[in-house]
Amino acid sequence: MRRKVVSARDAVALIRDGDTLTTSGFVGIGVPEELLSALETRFLESGAPRDLGLVFAAGQGDGKERGLNRLGHDGLLRFVIGGHWGLIPKIGALALDGRIAGWNLPQGCISQLYRDIAAGKPGTLSKIGLETFVDPEREGGRINDISTDTVVERVEIAGQSCLFYHARPLTVALLRGTTADELGNVTMEREALILDNLAQAMAVRNSGGVVIVQVERIAKGGTLPAREVVIPGTLVDAVVVAAPGNHHQTFATEFSHAFTNRIRAPEGAVAAPPLDARKVIARRCAMELPVNGVVNLGIGMPEGVASVASEEGLLAHLTLTAEPGVIGGHPASGLDFGAAVNTDAVIAQNAQFDFYDGGGLDMACLGMAQMDRHGNVNVSRFGRTLAGAGGFINISQSARRVVYAGTFSAGGLDARIAGGGLQIASEGRACKLVADVEQVTFSGARAARHGQPVLYVTERCVFELTAEGVTLIEIAPGVDLEADILAQMAFRPRIGALREMDARLFRPEPMGLRTDLLHLALSERIALDSETGRLFINLEKMRVRSQDDIDMIRARVEEICAPLDGKVEAIVNYDGFRLDEEVADAYAAMVADLEARFYSRVTRYSGSAFLRVKLGEGSPLFESRESARAFRDRG
Repeated sequence: MRRKVVSARDAVALIRDGDTLTTSGFVGIGVPEELLSALETRFLESGAPRDLGLVFAAGQGDGKERGLNRLGHDGLLRFVIGGHWGLIPKIGALALDGRIAGWNLPQGCISQLYRDIAAGKPGTLSKIGLETFVDPEREGGRINDISTDTVVERVEIAGQSCLFYHARPLTVALLRGTTADELGNVTMEREALILDNLAQAMAVRNSGGVVIVQVERIAKGGTLPAREVVIPGTLVDAVVVAAPGNHHQTFATEFSHAFTNRIRAPEGAVAAPPLDARKVIARRCAMELPVNGVVNLGIGMPEGVASVASEEGLLAHLTLTAEPGVIGGHPASGLDFGAAVNTDAVIAQNAQFDFYDGGGLDMACLGMAQMDRHGNVNVSRFGRTLAGAGGFINISQSARRVVYAGTFSAGGLDARIAGGGLQIASEGRACKLVADVEQVTFSGARAARHGQPVLYVTERCVFELTAEGVTLIEIAPGVDLEADILAQMAFRPRIGALREMDARLFRPEPMGLRTDLLHLALSERIALDSETGRLFINLEKMRVRSQDDIDMIRARVEEICAPLDGKVEAIVNYDGFRLDEEVADAYAAMVADLEARFYSRVTRYSGSAFLRVKLGEGSPLFESRESARAFRDRG
């Protein structure tokens, strides 16, 4: 029996000049810190190995010294292809200074590329990245001028434009698990994620390379349960037992049983966030959550949406996901990001991106660092700041609906919640709503052309992407349209049927979103007044998203009106009502059917121009309840 357990020093001695490394990890989860530290030490002591290539999918670092930052030394690296660069500033600086060649590609495409390299394919074919900075018709993912190799090209397949991401041999894998037996079989029972470890090991093995795995402990050969083995020993060349300080579960948490998904955290374990501008944004985004839908929440501002959903009792009615493979539960934040508690499943990262790319997300809520007049969003590069796209391009391009979350300005913004509204005490130094973004991470033109619904949510207003362009649709109470919004933008948006943002966003108590989104009070919304014989239908602040919603309203009206001897007068409140365009025609047909069968007369009121167009034909639709009441009384 070949015993594969060696020291970290002996393991990294297997790496040769010119090798191409691939490493596991997501932020601080699954990062082989012991191996990276040993490689850094070897280089600093001996000057070898040199001129390495590095290919990674997710960001792996703490923004300072740990993770891939350990490789940020002149001469150690020759080129880097990575998904998210924001947590590895030392390597980012090398690329920005032109001291290494560098490319930023979508995280999911790199993740899927591991499988295709393992399978001996020439590369990965995908629509992900079209019309963004990754597209060769723009920048081809290049970070600097010395990055001249073609790593992605645009091709035509079956009459469709696609991007082809080139495969390349990977000769060293630095991976991480929990337990290895003496034969190199590796399990991951104490890890928060399983990531791409298997695909990376296969890719390197089939490229003729070396697979090194860092673990916590060693078991006797052949004693690990076969169904728990994630990396088979036949793929592993060396196993290293890490020092405890180099094997924390995340960069923020030494170890949590809840992150292993082998126990469930009790209700209320996640504290509700305080009411501030960030929570206002998270709340407004949470109003878009699709009941029974599958949702991705990005890092940063969108992380708060999970806390709001928990506070509002919505988590049981949603499936929140995170790109490294988390399905269900409550995603963690900060340097724990990528982990989650109370999950339904944790799958491989590349499989998660298959699901995302194929349209499996009902909604994505992502960060918004810059937005421009075309509806483009930039989260990847700002002058000398190289954040990288991560999974943003896969997610934003494929989700059925996208909601962007971000403060209106940055750097010193003081937005205060007061008196049931918002006051801008001092404006941020950096304008985020620019004429043209510095880099296109999301293409507004492509989204508009494909009819993808897109919202841009800030603490003071909400924009919508329409065929006519970026349209201002909501404004916070207490905010001045000219001084606080239009004067602070580098372009002038279209202004639609402008409405006030929901007042509940600015109050400390929970908003009652569970009732709104689940329509649990429909029996109270639609009721017959026995004294007047009038049917009151109160759809205020309700949202109709699907045929199921339409059927539910129809059923409630039929339940009340079908047993009656004659028709009734109906009074309908549409104030703040929202009707998704995809079901607008079906809703209008339902209304017409109910009116023909049950109503002697209908009076409607709403401030929505869209509803006046859709529902105003044949029956009056008024701007306010006062004008509706006056018309009714005259009749």
